[in-house]
Amino acid sequence: MRGIFFAIIIFIIVVILIPIFIFTSCDLSVEKNDYVEKNIVESDLTVTVYNHKTDEIMKLDLEEYIANVVAAEMPARFEMEALKAQSVAARTYAIWRYLSHGEEGHPEHPGAVLCTSHQHCQEWLSKEELKERHGSEWMKTYWPKIQEAVNTTTGIVMTYDMKPIEPLYHSTSGGVTENSEDIFTSAVPYLRSVSSPYETESPVLVDTKRISVKEFVNTIKKEKSNIRLSERNLMSQIKIGERTQGGTIKEITIGNETLTGSQIRRLFELRSADFEIDVDGNTVEFTTRGYGHGVGMSQWGAQGMAEQGSNFVEILEHYYLGVTLSKIKSYRD
Repeated sequence: MRGIFFAIIIFIIVVILIPIFIFTSCDLSVEKNDYVEKNIVESDLTVTVYNHKTDEIMKLDLEEYIANVVAAEMPARFEMEALKAQSVAARTYAIWRYLSHGEEGHPEHPGAVLCTSHQHCQEWLSKEELKERHGSEWMKTYWPKIQEAVNTTTGIVMTYDMKPIEPLYHSTSGGVTENSEDIFTSAVPYLRSVSSPYETESPVLVDTKRISVKEFVNTIKKEKSNIRLSERNLMSQIKIGERTQGGTIKEITIGNETLTGSQIRRLFELRSADFEIDVDGNTVEFTTRGYGHGVGMSQWGAQGMAEQGSNFVEILEHYYLGVTLSKIKSYRD
């Protein structure tokens, strides 16, 4: 009996009390202005970030880190509600990373939970880098706007079953986002394919890239050394197979080999794996839709929703299904 009693106590502490201590759920039924005013949380959390440019590990205030990520990841001219959505996504990613790897950091950058590269974590630029890239007027006009987006969402993260989610995001989906298992390894309940209809202003909604037939064939042969592929009648040797719900090519047969759309995207540095191929004379033309992996929040879709009147809560709940917005209380205990 004593063993059962202690087991129940441990269950209550681990499953119920600890999540409540870490996160408290926000009241999402209030109006947008009330939401911002009533749910501000003071946060003095810090994160360790490996700087690829300087080869050093920085210790940054969490909210300061988020501001520099938002400035690097999303155009500052975007609507405030889109910037708020990006702030929450970036903050959630930082907390998810910490809980996944702890203070010892990620194996690819030991001692640092995060890094400054979008190819591995999230893009981060210092104020000096932002000024150099955009100029002094940009800093005067847009840096305060970014700070406002971060400050009015301070401490807010997305959770699913009281745990921070992995909030993947990308530039442009091409109209429909992807199911996580179609692009990565596993199915995640909050990373489902949803419509993203308000991306028409994205400059990368449709993109074209042209290369020579010779370059195409040589590149494929380097990837697949046993492939039987000739430059003559190339189009007849290419067949696009099944696509995902979001449009990404699952399989494409070239010669006697089968590749994935993601492989072709990597080999030819395409904006997405949702593409068409055409051969005209000695030229191969790729026409892509969208930019990025297509999973999670579309940044241009978020901008379009904000322009249509959606607030950041509505944007996040559209792209991340079943999530709850919660406030950080602690992530160290």
